[in-house]
Amino acid sequence: MSQSAQLKLSGDKTIDLPVVVGSENEHALDIGKLRSSTGYITIDPAYGNTGSCQSNICFINGEEGILRYRGYPIQQLAENSTFVETAYMLIWGELPNKQQLAEWSGLLTEHAPLHEGLRFAFNSTPPQGHPMATLSSMINAVSSYHPELLNIESDDGFKVAAAKLLSKVRTIAAFSYRQTVGAPVRYPKPDFDYCTNFLHMMFSKPYSSFEPDPDVVQALNQIFILHADHEQNCSTSTVRMVGSSGANLFASCAAGVCALWGPLHGGANVAVLDMLGRIYSGKTSVKEFMEKVKSKEEKLMGFGHRVYKNFDPRAKILEESAKKVLPKLGVKDPLLAIAEELKDIALADEYFIERKLYPNVDFFSGILMRAIGIPINMFTVMFAIGRMPGWIAHWYEVFKDPNARINRPRQVYTGPTERDYTPMDKR
Repeated sequence: MSQSAQLKLSGDKTIDLPVVVGSENEHALDIGKLRSSTGYITIDPAYGNTGSCQSNICFINGEEGILRYRGYPIQQLAENSTFVETAYMLIWGELPNKQQLAEWSGLLTEHAPLHEGLRFAFNSTPPQGHPMATLSSMINAVSSYHPELLNIESDDGFKVAAAKLLSKVRTIAAFSYRQTVGAPVRYPKPDFDYCTNFLHMMFSKPYSSFEPDPDVVQALNQIFILHADHEQNCSTSTVRMVGSSGANLFASCAAGVCALWGPLHGGANVAVLDMLGRIYSGKTSVKEFMEKVKSKEEKLMGFGHRVYKNFDPRAKILEESAKKVLPKLGVKDPLLAIAEELKDIALADEYFIERKLYPNVDFFSGILMRAIGIPINMFTVMFAIGRMPGWIAHWYEVFKDPNARINRPRQVYTGPTERDYTPMDKR
């Protein structure tokens, strides 16, 4: 039996709103006919209480600190899966068998190189330019060399487009980094896996190839997996909105890169390192800093989350990874010790507990990436590489939805009422 709720407006006007129940027992009111039936709309600044779609890709329970991709707990994926396997599962809905994974990995290997014309396009971008600017522009440029993929008509065509985008995004990222440091580009190697190839293209010298430690490769896999999707965040919602217009996969994901570039979204781990660096170089102890946070003299970066009201499960995984990788690399980062002390204080102090300020994924990701050798201006690019499978999956979900319509939010107008035009000589 279907459920409904009744909304009573001024006077005697009422409307029955169907209740939509998700597979994890989430409840929502369907207001799709509210305006046509009553003349009213809802207003929800920042969309904190608005469901923009129904999706079967990602589930978050912020109160309990749960994150699942297609039903799979993030802890299990981080421990047992690879980024390539997780990407396949996010895009296609199920974990691949051996043959499917081999085929998918083969496609990523095949499409890793860039067209030489695109490679030389890097020469027109200034070395001091931000890598995110290069990444977004080059993703659009890639589509210029593959016009046959702009109008996808089959699952096979989508698979090729998805493989090209997911594979080439790491090549673009590595090439853009090497340009900023004045190093010659290194081409991908067909016998390297996804993460090893990225590290090779980033750090190999002209006279020697970079050979990463297996634990470093595993840490990079985990970083990418943990960022691969996160429900209807700002950049994912952007990809879906742009895709709803019929825009192609490359243009939609380039828009996602631009949304991610914002410091309130993809740049949060940079802010964490800045905070830790200030504590380390300053004369303030960690305890004194936390007291300043409580008196609102300082901001505590990397704690709290728009969705999570509990410990971000991704933060726990990256914390353990950092503790394993840093000693193996011989890195004695004093910022990790400061981060641990901040975390311990926050988890024991009622001020932070009451406000549900638990460490989030950004708190440890910057420390881990810095240990691997990723420069700070590449942190958001790393986020974009990791998030690409989720963007692709959400774009495809919109593309395959027979009931999809172009997204068109409403507004409540608060400007001047009707007035007459005033000629220039009377102003």
